[in-house]
Amino acid sequence: MSENLDINEEKKENLNEEAVEKEVSTENTEETQQENVIATPTAEELLAQEKDRYIRLYAEFENYKRRTAKERIEFAQYANQDIMINLLAVLDDFERALKELSKSESNAEELKGVELIYQKLKGVLTDKGLKNIEVNAGDVFNVDFHEAITQIPAPSEDLKGKIVDVIQTGYTLHDKVIRFSKVVIGN
Repeated sequence: MSENLDINEEKKENLNEEAVEKEVSTENTEETQQENVIATPTAEELLAQEKDRYIRLYAEFENYKRRTAKERIEFAQYANQDIMINLLAVLDDFERALKELSKSESNAEELKGVELIYQKLKGVLTDKGLKNIEVNAGDVFNVDFHEAITQIPAPSEDLKGKIVDVIQTGYTLHDKVIRFSKVVIGN
């Protein structure tokens, strides 16, 4: 008989466990149904989401238009950059010729002709956006505009770490450096 009691008690426990499981499962289904109700957006929320997506897409397109317009302008400004860099060698040759011709006084007419051609070429290049970088002895060395060729002992204490001599003139094209000024630095 004690065996029958044990079996009955086991059945009662099993029934109690099943009842608890059913209760938990019904609670879970109620919660998921409530979540499903909450997760389904209303028409107003859907409209707000689509409106937000539209505004973001419109802003992205406006940024794209602005960026491409800026790129087109920059392309037009720097399209002649390669030609300008090649013409800098001609400009340097003119400067050397003027320097040599000015040493002798007998070449006054030749000096005048070469100087006129040099000024005309420089004027055309300046009109297209070319500017020379002004550098003088004693200026502070700036990596953005100068290229140090060598360092020499400074002739005076105030020239330490500063430009002592300019070897080659540097140029910018529309505020972009196309050739750095080659300089000698005092050490």
